[in-house]
Amino acid sequence: MTGPQSPTTADALRGAGLRVTAARVALLETVREGGHLDAESVASGVRRRVGHISLQAVYEGLHALTDAGLVRRIDPPGGPARFEGRVGDNHHHLVCRSCGALADVDCAVGEAPCLTASDDHGFAVDEAEVIYWGLCPGCSTARTT
Repeated sequence: MTGPQSPTTADALRGAGLRVTAARVALLETVREGGHLDAESVASGVRRRVGHISLQAVYEGLHALTDAGLVRRIDPPGGPARFEGRVGDNHHHLVCRSCGALADVDCAVGEAPCLTASDDHGFAVDEAEVIYWGLCPGCSTARTT
């Protein structure tokens, strides 16, 4: 007897109201398997899976997947946008000031939105985005030697 199966990539696309295409399946699978990828890295991964795809088509696909909530876009200041498949848990990120490495960090405190604004100005806050800046272990070691 087998347990419930996890939804396929095609099921996830359909569930988000998106048409299932080879390019969208490849985009979503590339992002889900890749961590924090920039658009060029996503394009390379998609090309390995399905052949030629323009960078413009990758951007359009990433936009659609982000709008559908299947992909999260991260915009660290001073660097290119990154895309990840970890969505819906309001986690945060660590960014290395030197090499740009990016790592996930779970919610700072409590339940989403993780942080309570000192003054919400009447907003119904449902998400908090925190970026921790510093040096990754590799860059930190390199600076001390």
